Amino acid sequence: MNEHPSPQTLDAADVLRLAAFAEAGADGDTGGNPAGVWIGAALPPADDMQRLAREIGYSETAFAAPQGQGWRVRYFSPAAEVPFCGHATIALGAALALAHGDGVFALVLNDARITVEGTHRDGVLAAALQSPPTRTTAVAPAVLAEALALFGLGAEALDPCFPPVRAHAGADHLVLMLRERAALRGMAYDLAAGRTLMTREGWVTILLGWAESERVLHTRNAFAFGGVLEDPATGAATAALAGTLRELGRPAQGRVEVIQGEDIAPGARSLLSVDYGPAPGSSIRVSGRVRRLG
Repeated sequence: MNEHPSPQTLDAADVLRLAAFAEAGADGDTGGNPAGVWIGAALPPADDMQRLAREIGYSETAFAAPQGQGWRVRYFSPAAEVPFCGHATIALGAALALAHGDGVFALVLNDARITVEGTHRDGVLAAALQSPPTRTTAVAPAVLAEALALFGLGAEALDPCFPPVRAHAGADHLVLMLRERAALRGMAYDLAAGRTLMTREGWVTILLGWAESERVLHTRNAFAFGGVLEDPATGAATAALAGTLRELGRPAQGRVEVIQGEDIAPGARSLLSVDYGPAPGSSIRVSGRVRRLG
């Protein structure tokens, strides 16, 4: 399984730092969500991966080692391991393209098998993941009320076109679509209270979103489960959101652009491109540019 203790010492200097879902600009790529990528001959013990992820301090660090014809991958936030992380997978795809050339790489996660395509062409790094299968389930009214209260929102803040759901695409997320752009811009919550709720319910993130149009959405993602207030770009939650949109037929298939990070700080705006077919539960393709950090 290539998950025996590695004889080499884990060092932060061995971690490649990349920002996934960067936005192209006239003066070069900007924004994106920083992720760490560690690639070795065998995965280190979980405690060592957790320690290094905490030291790196990014919302996620991906650890990868060869397994068969693909790669065994695990993801760690500063506070906990998560089953699937989209932006770290995009960063990993770019790192594998740098090391092994353009290609589609098979990944074995804790609970799923997926692929990531990495490219490095004309100086541009990019990657596209194929998510695990998607599904949604309803949220109990009492739990929904508790989640809304966390953000200081009432039920009237929700967009009636998008019922709140627990959405899955490799990990579980609560998806709350809002009626007004201002409510999304004003997102705030208590980190400790959010982590308690999200850990209890098994939500890796809580996604708040607003639909500018059927194919352009703006989102924010609370990641208290991982000890992080908010991520500027979240591929796993975006895949879960796309599965939700497909079930609602809004739209049933095609491409959707998701803009994230713009409410965090200047220069944090990120762009995620999402493509999916009409088959219920089928994989979601999430793609974006990648820029090197440091």
